[in-house]
Amino acid sequence: MAYMSPRFDVVELSSGFLSFPEDDWLRLVDKVHSYKLKAKPELGIQFGAGGDTPASSLEAIGTSDPGKLINLGRKFLDAGVERLMIESEGITENVKSWRTDVVSKIMKELPSEGVMFEAADPKVFNWYIREFGIDVNLFVDHSQIVQLECLRSGIWGTADTWGKIVSFRL
Repeated sequence: MAYMSPRFDVVELSSGFLSFPEDDWLRLVDKVHSYKLKAKPELGIQFGAGGDTPASSLEAIGTSDPGKLINLGRKFLDAGVERLMIESEGITENVKSWRTDVVSKIMKELPSEGVMFEAADPKVFNWYIREFGIDVNLFVDHSQIVQLECLRSGIWGTADTWGKIVSFRL
């Protein structure tokens, strides 16, 4: 049997540390698609986030309007992007209090099947599942997949979710 190398077909386009025009982002999406790959833009409300940036430094920078993220997300979806990655910094990571209003606005304004939320902590993905149900699309660390799937199936949870995560599938 011949060895098959792993195949990757998704290219994440992130601008957490860069500021460039929307049209350039859309050209990058077109370029990725021209190679028969899937572009997955990473969108957020916090500029300069990542690594070990302290919350106080990010707070001093401020966040951008969630409407900007939503408008750009619509443009990406119209350009054929299958999934948008929503960065957690400024929403549930490196903040004093979670910006659940931002998540709710995204879920209201963009199609849920086209959005993936970064959920870098079990208490974060617990909240997403509790608020939006078992089908919410989450990006978690590989070491947390079993915990997430046990939560989705109702066999794991915290005091606010244990025995309360259910679904009805025919």
